Amino acid sequence: MWVARWTLTGPYRQQVLPQPRIHVAAEHDHLLVHGVNRKPFERTFTESGQVVGAAFRAGGFRPFLDAAVGTLEGKVIAAAALPTGHFTADDAPIARRLLTEPDLSALVTGLQDYLEAAAPQADPMIDEVAHIMKRIEQDTGIHRVEQVATMAGVSARTLQRMFTEYVGIAPKWVIQRRRLLDAAEQAHSDDPVDWAALADQLGFSDQAHLVRAFTAAVGTPPATYAKQTRGH
Repeated sequence: MWVARWTLTGPYRQQVLPQPRIHVAAEHDHLLVHGVNRKPFERTFTESGQVVGAAFRAGGFRPFLDAAVGTLEGKVIAAAALPTGHFTADDAPIARRLLTEPDLSALVTGLQDYLEAAAPQADPMIDEVAHIMKRIEQDTGIHRVEQVATMAGVSARTLQRMFTEYVGIAPKWVIQRRRLLDAAEQAHSDDPVDWAALADQLGFSDQAHLVRAFTAAVGTPPATYAKQTRGH
């Protein structure tokens, strides 16, 4: 669960690298299900407000959907509007209550109760998918889908289907995102970055490939991002 609260004197724009997770969040008077999105996640905040949400681990939303999580890619859908019927209660009153609730524990409990009422069925495949995702996150030597497939003991095509069904995005995208996080971490350091050498280290074909991928995911080229980060 996560909660964001803010009080501002003027508009503030925030952008973050998209995650391979499904989020359910109370906002705009609805409980909205956010599918995995390849584009940068952007929000502009004004005045004051709060948002409460749940970030599902990879595969964790599959029992709530009873369908391939990949069908949600790039989409934002009200929970009660999902075709599975798990979320039968009108989500608007619950969302409005959560958006005005001052007590943090009541916020978390309110969203937990709503999700538990959906009565998802246990699925042992979720743990397997979570293990694969953990290996991708931790093993910096993983650069290709074939490496992950070999590690998981399946074919690349089977791995692709598994990710579409449970993660909601292709394994290639997940691997590349991990590499881009490594690039962003280098950009945050105080040391000059040799982007060509870093591109080779992270398994990109060349510096231009890294720049294109980073710009598409973050919204700005890595060198510009580094300057902006160090300027704060």
